[in-house]
Amino acid sequence: MTLSAETEVATRTAYRKPKTDRPVRTKLWFSIVALLLALLVGAFWGFNEFRNHMIAQFFAHMKMPPAVVSVAPVKTEVLPNLLTGIGDVVAVHQVNVTTDVSGRVVKIMFEPGAHVVKGQPLVQLFDAPEQGDLASFEAQARGAKLSLDRAKALALRQFGPQATVDDTQATYDQAMANIAKTQAIISQKLIRAPFDGELGLRHIEVGQFLNAGNQIVTLTDLSVVWVNFTLTEKDSSQVKLGETVNISVDPYPGRVFTGKITTIEPQIATDTRNVSVQATFDNADHALKPGMFATATVLLPPKPPVMTVPETAADYSLYGDSVFLIKKTTGSDGKETTTAVRTFVRTGQRIDGRVVIEGKDIKPGDQVVAVGQIKLQSGMEVAVSHDPPPAIPAATSPY
Repeated sequence: MTLSAETEVATRTAYRKPKTDRPVRTKLWFSIVALLLALLVGAFWGFNEFRNHMIAQFFAHMKMPPAVVSVAPVKTEVLPNLLTGIGDVVAVHQVNVTTDVSGRVVKIMFEPGAHVVKGQPLVQLFDAPEQGDLASFEAQARGAKLSLDRAKALALRQFGPQATVDDTQATYDQAMANIAKTQAIISQKLIRAPFDGELGLRHIEVGQFLNAGNQIVTLTDLSVVWVNFTLTEKDSSQVKLGETVNISVDPYPGRVFTGKITTIEPQIATDTRNVSVQATFDNADHALKPGMFATATVLLPPKPPVMTVPETAADYSLYGDSVFLIKKTTGSDGKETTTAVRTFVRTGQRIDGRVVIEGKDIKPGDQVVAVGQIKLQSGMEVAVSHDPPPAIPAATSPY
């Protein structure tokens, strides 16, 4: 037993490591881990720096492709000098045909929508009592005429007094006055067209009793119409009698009606500060109808030539209106570069898809970007497309 214990103790002593070796190995382990981490972080940092350097070099040497744009020339044009206003079409002759006296309708002598001439009978009211009165007054007039003739013959021969002649003359005149009055009443009961024109809807029926003033039918003369429109106070001095006026109406898009100014209101409206103008138009085909809304354009004498560009070339912003002017430069390598430079201008009248511009840095013949400027910056290189700019939309002309 004693030998075994001694042997076990010796064995443990032989294989037991000194305590002083453990801190050395721990420090060595941490040193290795720290070195590996430092190498890893350094590798990542170096890679990131290399990547940034290569990206910077790539962008420094990379050249963006030029933007493709369509261009149009700056033109010199003589634009029409126009004044535009809005108004409506008015008939020169238009009435509601009514009756002057009361009566019952016994005959209607027209068709709704028909063309009638001046004096054509339209409606007959019941006039039998007036016809009877007329016959009675005519009989009285004939008797009074015979009595007057006899009294004049007797007075001429000195067989009768002059007073008898005067009395019979008065009786005859009274009978004739009653005839005239009755004929007037009868004529009022035969309603006629006051002028040539087109009838509208019928508002009566046979057997209907009409009071004085009741509407029978509308009558409109469409051969000539007026267009009443307004212009601003500042434009009133430019308008003269006889100047040409073109109008357009919604029912006939694209069609232009031409007339002349015939009346200018001498007073300016105090509420709107506008002046009323009336133009007369021949309307042989009856295309213009009273009540139509019309856009009127007065053609004034032309102004001096102005510079214009397509309306799509003008860029409007809070900083001012501008266009992109095409410029060509030659670099040190001898290559020609085309750039678009933002150039501020002052815009004016717009007509037929073009806009008037003014600017000291732009002149006729220069090329401006008409399509594609939304992707541009001033000084950016561009490539000019050979495709023409889009066509002007139809029906943009103000006249």
